Amino acid sequence: MNETLLIVDDDPAFVSVLKRAMERRGFSVECATCFEEAVALAEENPPEYAVIDLRMPGESGLVLVKRLKEIDPETRIVVLTGYASIATAVEAIKLGAIHYLAKPAKADEILAALQRDGEGDSDAEINANPMSVDRLEWEHIQSVLAEHNGNISATARSLNMHRRTLQRKLSKKPARE
Repeated sequence: MNETLLIVDDDPAFVSVLKRAMERRGFSVECATCFEEAVALAEENPPEYAVIDLRMPGESGLVLVKRLKEIDPETRIVVLTGYASIATAVEAIKLGAIHYLAKPAKADEILAALQRDGEGDSDAEINANPMSVDRLEWEHIQSVLAEHNGNISATARSLNMHRRTLQRKLSKKPARE
């Protein structure tokens, strides 16, 4: 029997391409576009592996990581995001994800992340260039947002920033490292 994989992303084109690529690599793939659909599929047939988008309408991928681990603690989860930050990466791992990848990620990168043994990589490349001021701001905002469980108003108050200004900053892509 093929290993089961659940792909959860709100981008249907991405889901379709990744589904075909992972089926070619021997997985039996189920797909969902939102939290509720993913939970229903996982409760019916807990997947051995899951690839989850961080940002989706409704509940975030972090909430889904936690829920999938409650359904089956053995599910190996990789979180994908176009909005990578240190804060969300740390939270994803704390909640039980085995890896966190920034989009765009190739199918082979995702497969390698799913198959990692859970140990850290002491040979990981260390970036010699410090983060830009814009990237540091983005990281700090993400950290404070995580502390306030995604509450924009509470985060804005904590940062002493107008809520609309914070929303505008959050709607932009993160600054490059």
